[in-house]
Amino acid sequence: MKVPFFKPLIDDDVIAEVNDTLTRTTWLTTGPKVRLLEQEIEKLLGIANVLCVNSWTSGAMLALKWYGVGPDDEVIIPAYTYSATALCAMNLGAKVVMVDVKDDFTLDPEKLLENITNKTKAIIPVDIGGWPCDYDAIKSIVQSEEVKGRFVAENEVQTKLGRPLLVSDSAHSIGALYNGKPIAHAPDMTVLSFHSVKNITAGEGGGICLNLPADFDSQELYQELKVLSLNGQTKTAYEKNKVGGWRYDIIYQGLKINMPDICAAIALAQIKKYKEELLPERLKIFDRYNQNLSKYEWAIMQGVEDGGNRSSCHLYLVRIKGITEDQRDQMIQYLSENQVGVNVHYIPMAMLKLFKSMGYKIEDYPKTYELYANQITLPIYNNLTLEQVDHVCVMLDKAYQSLGIS
Repeated sequence: MKVPFFKPLIDDDVIAEVNDTLTRTTWLTTGPKVRLLEQEIEKLLGIANVLCVNSWTSGAMLALKWYGVGPDDEVIIPAYTYSATALCAMNLGAKVVMVDVKDDFTLDPEKLLENITNKTKAIIPVDIGGWPCDYDAIKSIVQSEEVKGRFVAENEVQTKLGRPLLVSDSAHSIGALYNGKPIAHAPDMTVLSFHSVKNITAGEGGGICLNLPADFDSQELYQELKVLSLNGQTKTAYEKNKVGGWRYDIIYQGLKINMPDICAAIALAQIKKYKEELLPERLKIFDRYNQNLSKYEWAIMQGVEDGGNRSSCHLYLVRIKGITEDQRDQMIQYLSENQVGVNVHYIPMAMLKLFKSMGYKIEDYPKTYELYANQITLPIYNNLTLEQVDHVCVMLDKAYQSLGIS
């Protein structure tokens, strides 16, 4: 049986929504579909304001840019994440400070406190695989008098907040719950991804969810970020296209990172049935993996729910007890040769050429390497059958047995 690692959900609903964009609204760049998508995300997450952009990376850059993050500033991130978490800060000239993670792949709050300095302007925890970080612990540190005392504000917005900005990398976690609430209720800003492989996809895309303290006007900030995402232009092309609407102004040095309607249409078709259909299906697949893998002593499985916290089940990250990185790679080769698609999330940044050249060393992040060395990501996506899940687990055991470990 052939099991691809991933297949995007392109069904009749997606085709109808895209066709509606092409044949009825006839508007391809930012317009009515983007606004409808923003409203659906707001409804799903129970928050007031979401701005859609063209990628997670650009959304995180925009959040940091709004806060005034730049050269000589520091942004703290976990060492276990995809490089975009670092690049959004590096592309603004900031220095990335990596800290190690806990057994659940998320940022270690104890390591966080050790690394906050008077140059720290933002912290970006990552919900790996869709499992929420320990936001209570992180927030208690970020909002503590000790950290506020270290913070050096350099503009009006930073003075108003009075501490590092907490921006979650929730690229994986739309649909996750933290303390019984949608993930966007935990940090100051939550940045989502609608990349092709995500739970909800626009092909490419991202969203910035606003949850700053009450003395920030969320609607006003939404409008400001919207302008910043359009080269600092006060009107979208759609708004300019209306009768008499041609006149505009450029009021900020902005970016060009708006989401097009043609992309929003794909995500719009999916998000309308995400809570009732697509997410429950992922939870069922996740649970089937746990049922199957519980038979094997070598399997270190993932939890899906703990108290008020629940994963979005974006990735299934299984770890293989007692093996080396090389043996893990042999297992992946075996699975690939037998037409089972798997992956590894992620190669730690400190092992990649760019970051090694900047002085980062994997030896400084022992837990990150420990998790990476024996981790394999299994297929999980809508329309993956339970029969396919069972087959993946059987083949995974055969891959393990092929190592000849007694």
